[in-house]
Amino acid sequence: MDPVIVLIMLIALIAIGFPIFLALGLSGLLGLYMARGSLAFFFAPSSLFGQLNAFELIALPLFILMGNFLGATPVGSSLFTAAVRWLNWLRGSLAISSVGASAMFGAVSGVSLAGVAAVGSIAVPQMLQRGYSRSLAAGAVVSAGALAMLIPPSVPFIIYGAVSSVSVADLFIGGIVPGIVLALALSLFIYVRVRLNPDEAPASTERFTWKQRWASLANIWHAALLVVAVLGSIYSGLATPSEAAGIGAAGALLIATLVFRSLSWRKFLEILATTARISGAILLIIGCAKIFGDYLNMVRVPQLLTEALTATGLPAWAILLAVMLLLILLGMIVDAVSLIVVTTPVLLPLIEALGYDPLWFGIVMVLNLEIAVVTPPVGLNLYALRGVCPELSVEEIIKSALPFVAVQFLVLMLFVFMPSLSLWLPGQM
Repeated sequence: MDPVIVLIMLIALIAIGFPIFLALGLSGLLGLYMARGSLAFFFAPSSLFGQLNAFELIALPLFILMGNFLGATPVGSSLFTAAVRWLNWLRGSLAISSVGASAMFGAVSGVSLAGVAAVGSIAVPQMLQRGYSRSLAAGAVVSAGALAMLIPPSVPFIIYGAVSSVSVADLFIGGIVPGIVLALALSLFIYVRVRLNPDEAPASTERFTWKQRWASLANIWHAALLVVAVLGSIYSGLATPSEAAGIGAAGALLIATLVFRSLSWRKFLEILATTARISGAILLIIGCAKIFGDYLNMVRVPQLLTEALTATGLPAWAILLAVMLLLILLGMIVDAVSLIVVTTPVLLPLIEALGYDPLWFGIVMVLNLEIAVVTPPVGLNLYALRGVCPELSVEEIIKSALPFVAVQFLVLMLFVFMPSLSLWLPGQM
């Protein structure tokens, strides 16, 4: 009965507007107190600081800092310009270019909101000016922005690795193939959609020479080189993800100050403050979620759930599909960070009991969360696009995202039922 009381308290605190970290921490503390009395006041701080005292978590603020430094430069618009010049021969090239630019920006930021803001502020107005449908313009950008969650360096992978003890480097490697497949699937959907309905994307009359195409790379090679240096140092074993994040943050600072000269002293301080605020919020959630997770483990909730579901006799694929649908539903009302840190300790023992790899589960969980960030009411990408494109209403953006969500769901199912696709590349390293 005690776990039910704790769960009700958690839901009630979230419902009345408590910050998620407080709701998790207070609910976990109540549970520990009911289970162990006054010892709870020793267990809770130990859980919180024990979780945060992890070397791999150093990568979290450093990758966020790297993305913020690059977000202060014209890299986002330069990526979109380069994609347009190289893909303008395709019908719907502006929408497809927004997918490509978002994927590349995700490789230098790791944060989906940054990708939506950087690419959306340039791509959506250009598409609307050239006669693209509002639905196609909004849907392409808001869904493609989620690619930053999957393409390394990915903040959700760092968080999952810290909670599950799965190698962050392996998660980064494992996210490459699903990220490419999802980007290609979104691009193919756009291409087929505009071929079936040409009015949604008038054919481009612009023509670019090869000289112009190569010239468009002049403003993005620095960022591309930085990505190669960061990811290459991880995959080659020369640096841990945390050390590579330090390289990335320092490199991004140099690009912003020396190459683009877009970083004033005031902007520099603003970026540091923003990074500290975002990182602190995420780390508080992770630490307080550990208190809640330790309580669940103390009263054997994950083990009892695993025993109950495996005793039903249902095939593993049916249980797995139910887990995926549950994550999609939870993602509509809980932010991605909270969902990872709350559900992983509960679901991972079940996944392992079914014979699945924890590395694979981390990859499909992040694929699942890509759907969460574009579905209401807590789909943050929806509101990020509304913030940089006030000419679009939230309702309009939500409606435009739904067809793209269907594509994301199909890609999720592909990797759910074919685990070898996401595990192939890590197996080669």
